[in-house]
Amino acid sequence: MAIVNNTQIIRRELLTRMASLYQKGELFSQIDRIPIEISKRINEASDRCCVHKLRAVAKYKLMALLGFGKSDEEDELTMLKEYVSIALLRENDSLHFLTVVDEACTSCHKSSYIVSNLCRGCIAQPCVLNCPKNAVNRKSNGQAEIDSDKCVNCGKCKELCPYHAIIYMPIPCEEACPVNAISKDEKGIEQIDKERCILCGKCVNACPFGSVMEVSNILQIMNEMQQGKSFVAMVAPSISGQYVASDEKISNAIKSLGFKHAINVSIGALKTAKHEALEIEEKINEGQSFVTNSCCAAWVYTIENQINEMKPNLSSAKSPMAYTAELCKERWPDSKTVFIGPCIAKRREGFFNPNVDYVITFEELGCWLNGWNISQEEVDNDDNYKTEHVEFEKFAISGGVSEAIKQYFPLVKSEVINGLNRKNIKSLKGIAQKQESSFNFLEVMACEGGCVCGPSNHNFSVDSQKIFNTKVRHREEQNQNNQNL
Repeated sequence: MAIVNNTQIIRRELLTRMASLYQKGELFSQIDRIPIEISKRINEASDRCCVHKLRAVAKYKLMALLGFGKSDEEDELTMLKEYVSIALLRENDSLHFLTVVDEACTSCHKSSYIVSNLCRGCIAQPCVLNCPKNAVNRKSNGQAEIDSDKCVNCGKCKELCPYHAIIYMPIPCEEACPVNAISKDEKGIEQIDKERCILCGKCVNACPFGSVMEVSNILQIMNEMQQGKSFVAMVAPSISGQYVASDEKISNAIKSLGFKHAINVSIGALKTAKHEALEIEEKINEGQSFVTNSCCAAWVYTIENQINEMKPNLSSAKSPMAYTAELCKERWPDSKTVFIGPCIAKRREGFFNPNVDYVITFEELGCWLNGWNISQEEVDNDDNYKTEHVEFEKFAISGGVSEAIKQYFPLVKSEVINGLNRKNIKSLKGIAQKQESSFNFLEVMACEGGCVCGPSNHNFSVDSQKIFNTKVRHREEQNQNNQNL
């Protein structure tokens, strides 16, 4: 997300407060006060209608952060502290990755086209006469109105209106979803189709009411750490774009939370690149037109759910997270592994990978650090944290996978799809059906810009890219200078 908005601020405040209360040992006794305090501030700032509704919305958002979907609700009278008790006893066994807070999801108009007060009730009436479904009529005052039950959202009325009085008003989450996986039910509440959803996270940041929430496991991790269990943090390479502080300081800050070890997932990216390079050469020699990358979980789910014809082209290489998790289990068999990255889709991938115990996002990490008052700038460098695989850190940006593969297979000819949307998904379906191409490697990243612009970043996309590129460029120059010596 490239802009600051209040739903993001509220979500992060809820996470930060929850982390802070846990550290103080006050989560059970004080969590039910958070909705009261949050709703009071929101109501004073925006003059929203009902403070009781605001409290209910905050409660259900906290439920998601405690690891529960709306369907897990016992009843409306169950207090948050009771969910805390349940959450501390449960394992990472929930298949909920996203949930819709229905109390917040009430304000989007069903029809995408509406008539504004700019309508002059003109004699020409092109909107009425040219509607293919007779959905546009005249009110008693002569102004046009659209019957949402008949409207099919073709947009012809908008195109023909001489006063530009008809406007397109999308449902933001539905508009953002590249695979049409979210839609309203009969009550007007958005529902996510789990069979179609690719967990790209676009709906989370698109909703102006913050109705779509990630389901978090951060509380379980804190609790197991407090019990004395050992944890290793597997940090996505895009961490470099999250903070101005050095990655060595960020690693030490992460360890200050209770992680015993921290490792950069670029070490797994090296294995992914090597495997995919060998596979491209092998498949091309066998007559296959191209291979596509397997590192982006949302892209893999797109193939599984939307573009079955491309399954033969999907690389058999494991993702960098998967290879890193294998390495961690070998080095530290008694430690639990936590992948930390910018991606919601990785939650699902981690759930089905026996070597990955938990997945949290950069946003959760940032709130955890803030809640515990740990500053990345004020900690010492972690001398054990190494980022020697600079060329494989570029997996975090669009085009970076192709660049890494060239080191093992110089003859690679790549086509890079920078972000998934409805238009390029349609194009990708055409490529899959034809199986003819001028390239031998198809690199697809669900997020425009790559993982460094993921949906669950701590930092904003534009800043993340600048910081990431500066750090990587600096490390490349250092490596070049060392080689010259």
